Amino acid sequence: MDALMRFPTAVRRDPAVDAWFDAPLEPLRLIVRPWFAAMRACGDDVRELIHDHVPTACLGDAAFGYVAAFRTHASVGFFQGAALPDPAGLLEGSGKRMRHVKLRWGQDIDTDALMALIAAACRDMRVRLADGGEAQP
Repeated sequence: MDALMRFPTAVRRDPAVDAWFDAPLEPLRLIVRPWFAAMRACGDDVRELIHDHVPTACLGDAAFGYVAAFRTHASVGFFQGAALPDPAGLLEGSGKRMRHVKLRWGQDIDTDALMALIAAACRDMRVRLADGGEAQP
């Protein structure tokens, strides 16, 4: 059974994603902009779209990450985050698959650990796609 979130309408560069980041009066979006840029940099096969009102990064049509901004914090999330190695303990959440990292103004960010999570999410999705999209144990 395919456990991946798939978005066949994802494109190489979606103007709606850039518009999301440029929205006035949404300063917490600035915190997650570099992290979405890191997702975009995962390879030429990265596609994107707005899903559930937030920028979502895909490998092909398979979603691997997203960013979100709320009133008091921002998040960098991973659709298969429960399967990711997280030695720094950044990931939060208790769902079957998804996990996120919360970011707040003035809070130190372990940039190396967060970059490692983004890279791991990309690698994990590549493996899942090579295996036919099946959920990994």
